[in-house]
Amino acid sequence: MSTDIQLIVGLANPGPEYKHTRHNAGAWFIEELCRAQNISLKNDPKYFGYTAKIFIDGNEVRVLVPTTFMNLSGKSVSALANFFKIKPEQILVAHDELDMPPGKVKIKQGGGHGGHNGLKDIIAKMANNKEFYRLRIGIGHPGSREKVTGWVLGRAPQVDQEKIDAAVDEATRCMDIWFKQDLKKAQSRLHSFSAE
Repeated sequence: MSTDIQLIVGLANPGPEYKHTRHNAGAWFIEELCRAQNISLKNDPKYFGYTAKIFIDGNEVRVLVPTTFMNLSGKSVSALANFFKIKPEQILVAHDELDMPPGKVKIKQGGGHGGHNGLKDIIAKMANNKEFYRLRIGIGHPGSREKVTGWVLGRAPQVDQEKIDAAVDEATRCMDIWFKQDLKKAQSRLHSFSAE
């Protein structure tokens, strides 16, 4: 097996008013993974989130969408990871990425939080271990720092949303490549993808 990923997390804010906002792009990825396998997420208060088990290339993987607010995501991730003894480097966190345009998506391991409150809290709750993988889903940038909060908590216009959806769809396919072959092959396909 080419990967040891045991937990995939999709970052989001809870509640219907946030469901379609850019900040919830990570949750859209988890929903797509589950939809492809006809699996429903179940609310599990013990882990402060919605969870399910899916299978990728025959490997059982837990998925999690925290029901905490974004800046408390680590509370949910650490609760589940600690319970199942999952190490940071066995975790993939899907999140919205301001520094990439809609339609682009990339996987990387480690790194800082880049100002993302969800990543910041996960790093803090994982004893500052940054070695988890990230699936960075491009949402574009509003152009100035002052507008970022309204941007991530706003809905993307339809043309952007379609690109984000296409990128999320491509990322779910690339999970199979990662598990069946290796991360490099998944990255080379995913990183060259652009929903134009």
